[in-house]
Amino acid sequence: MRLRTTLAVGSLLLLLTGCGAADMTKQASPFANARGAKTVTLSVQSWVGAQSNVAVAQYLLEHKLGYRVDTVQVDEVPAWDALSQGRVDALLEDWGHPDQEKRYVTDKKTITRAGDLGVTGHIGWYVPTYLVKQHPDITNWKNLNKYASLFRTPESGGKGQLMDGSPSYVTNDKALVKNLKLDYQVVFAGSEAAQITQMKQFAKEKKPFLTYWYSPQWLFKKVPMTEVKLPPYKEGCDADPAKITCSYPHTPLQKFLNADFVKSGGKAAAFLKNFKWTTEDQNEVSLMIADQKLSPQDAARKWVDSHPEVWKKWLS
Repeated sequence: MRLRTTLAVGSLLLLLTGCGAADMTKQASPFANARGAKTVTLSVQSWVGAQSNVAVAQYLLEHKLGYRVDTVQVDEVPAWDALSQGRVDALLEDWGHPDQEKRYVTDKKTITRAGDLGVTGHIGWYVPTYLVKQHPDITNWKNLNKYASLFRTPESGGKGQLMDGSPSYVTNDKALVKNLKLDYQVVFAGSEAAQITQMKQFAKEKKPFLTYWYSPQWLFKKVPMTEVKLPPYKEGCDADPAKITCSYPHTPLQKFLNADFVKSGGKAAAFLKNFKWTTEDQNEVSLMIADQKLSPQDAARKWVDSHPEVWKKWLS
């Protein structure tokens, strides 16, 4: 989500928060860079899809390749610093950070691209589908002002509420509201988990809500939502965040590895390059973690047991 997105992206509840973890760049793994040790350190962003990637990768690295795996929770942008410094070895889900790519991949060459995750990410504004059935034209941004009163909350100051997640997310929403002249106020829920709780409560009561949200995300299976069509995205339309008037792009999510780890990581580095699954695979694990309340380890084990045809290719 993110492109400029830090969907950004602790306890299980904190790890389910879409992008709002503390800056942990100085929390180096005790196993990172241990000479001769068969270890891998993975960066974990704070949204559940990223946690699902790491859970499955960790399970396979430990149970099929014999590695000791440590994880470090880092926000989206600081994760690039940690990866460059070798505090972590791999970042398995990046939503697009061109400035960091230029600095670390192109210029410093301390980070190496590791290919597509296999999942395409997209951020947008969404309303519950039950609301669309009542007001079909609400999915066009040009009609949002007409419906602003439906979305008023005590927090939105007399305007319609556009609910975002954590203030640490990098989003374009405040600029979009201003530049599109919308009678709305961006209100932060605080985290992905808090945002989900609010949306589920609104849905339970069949109340209107307008929210910044993203796919892939398991909640769509529980709360059907329809995207509001913003002005179409065109290459470069988001170059100046202050002047942006377009929607968010669809972004093939990418993996990145520490450059030294690529040289010394052996089978683990090869495995992480090969790690590639579908949106459906990721959502299956995410649903087990976030909705069924399985531990990440148990969710990973369950997915691995039922999908050998997918992960065995990653080991070759």
